[in-house]
Amino acid sequence: MAGLAAASNGTPGLEAAPKGNTTMLEWLRDFLVRYPEFTVFLAIGLGYWFGSLNFGGFRFGPVTGSLFAGIAIGQVAHVPVSGTTKSFLFLLFLFGIGYSVGPQFMQALKRDGWRPVALAITVAGTGLLTAYLVARLLGLDVGFAAGLVSGALTESPAMGTATEAINALPLPEAERARLIAHIAVADAVCYLFGAIGVIWFLSSAAPRLIGVDLKAEAAKLEQELGISRGRPGIASAWRPFEVRAYRLDEDAPVVGLTLREAAEQVHGHRLFVLHIRRGEELVQPDPSLRLQAGDIVAVTGRREVLVEVIGARAQEVEDRGLLDVPVATSEILLTSAALAGRKLEDAAWEDWTRSVFLRSVKRGDQEIPIGPGTVLERGDLLRIVGPEQAVEQAAARIGPVVRPTESTDFVVLGLAIFLGGVAGTAIQMPVGDMHIALSTSVGTLLAGLLVGHLRTRMPLFGRIPDGAVSLMTALGLAAFVAMTGLHAGPIFFGALAEAGIGLFLGGVAVTLMPQIVGLMVGHHVLRMNPVLLLGGLAGAQTFTPGMAAVQEKSGSPVAVLGYTPAVPIGHILLTTWGTVIVGLVAG
Repeated sequence: MAGLAAASNGTPGLEAAPKGNTTMLEWLRDFLVRYPEFTVFLAIGLGYWFGSLNFGGFRFGPVTGSLFAGIAIGQVAHVPVSGTTKSFLFLLFLFGIGYSVGPQFMQALKRDGWRPVALAITVAGTGLLTAYLVARLLGLDVGFAAGLVSGALTESPAMGTATEAINALPLPEAERARLIAHIAVADAVCYLFGAIGVIWFLSSAAPRLIGVDLKAEAAKLEQELGISRGRPGIASAWRPFEVRAYRLDEDAPVVGLTLREAAEQVHGHRLFVLHIRRGEELVQPDPSLRLQAGDIVAVTGRREVLVEVIGARAQEVEDRGLLDVPVATSEILLTSAALAGRKLEDAAWEDWTRSVFLRSVKRGDQEIPIGPGTVLERGDLLRIVGPEQAVEQAAARIGPVVRPTESTDFVVLGLAIFLGGVAGTAIQMPVGDMHIALSTSVGTLLAGLLVGHLRTRMPLFGRIPDGAVSLMTALGLAAFVAMTGLHAGPIFFGALAEAGIGLFLGGVAVTLMPQIVGLMVGHHVLRMNPVLLLGGLAGAQTFTPGMAAVQEKSGSPVAVLGYTPAVPIGHILLTTWGTVIVGLVAG
């Protein structure tokens, strides 16, 4: 057999095994060049593996791992990279990111979120200014300057917006290709300290600079919010909510009282009667119904309350028929204007919350600690449990039940990305003496943001399964940076020698300066809680490991409350900086 036929793309056939004097390395190089689509998958696989390796508690992550893998493969073979494919994957990623943060973006601009938002703007603005000054001081070209921004500020999407901006420059094609390759070189050089530096600064340097004990501050904030601690990753066999049956004796203090009056006897505890057995008859509870001696009541509430408050005064009985209550667990998207902005302790005493209990609150992709002082926001995903009918009644007051779906609204997906691209080319912003288009990349990001926000008002609009969004964001960005690395690989070491050590030191400045300025502004001007401040600094650089480091150092999850309002602002601004830095340096 002469060789295997290529796929339908018309690629020439390739022999299945090396022959004659052909070495294995030569065969592999030939395969990588002939079949670049498979090379991209190789880079992604190796990148995810490398990104998962633990270096003294630090991981590069899949995106940077894919960049390094692409650069490494580029040392072996000059793999052709399709610009159309890169753009397609990057646009999917941008839309997915906008779609994910959209429900929280508008809320981040309101109420108590204004401080983290102001912090995010301060950090992002300082980062851009520092990067511009460093680029001018070192004489960096637009490619190195763009990679300086994406790597030092740990925002890989800026590589994509910068690539688009460079492609729009009136330069020869070979020069544009060289500058785009420089983006990957600078990103790889600057990301190392960008990641490690943020983790070190937030977990060690920042608390010392403002003179706080993170553990003590976190404990104080938890107490204010009414949050009780638990060890992460540890689940208890203890069940927090139960339904139990009790027989009322003649001397029971609630005999002769209505259900409403009986509930007032245990003020401060959420206990609810679900069913009553009176003789052989099952009686539905009504607030005006009077309890009688001999009644058997099915009561639901927190286990410790049932044991300590009811169990000490009444005889518990086993009555399967009475306790056979259909219980439902549902995830509900909070869209109610009447509930958004309220504390949990206030909402818990509404009539429609009777016998319904909150298990978790997710804001974006982060779980929010639950306590009486936790404030609910539009777009939060609430997981509630209770009798089926009560859960349905609660959902009618909170918002739509989010049921798993496998169907993607491709009409909205396709049109939104297209219209976002059109808007990106039409909208221009002044940068110095020039007017730079917003870019199709930023337009697509904003389109995703708009669709994500509209979901909180029209939940059935533009539905995309969580798994599909995850694939769009994870694979889209990893494949894009892998191809960027493949493109930069052949010139990596030459470009690195050209940039010199100054690029690395400049990256250190661009990483630390926004964090230091943000810390001082947040502490002295915005007067933010120290734990929320550090969480906000991590969110402003969209760096989740930084937040995790603060959580580990403080022994508390509450830093996420500062992270969530800052991260959507950080994503929008830092991604846009890829376009802006090219315009500033090129001008």
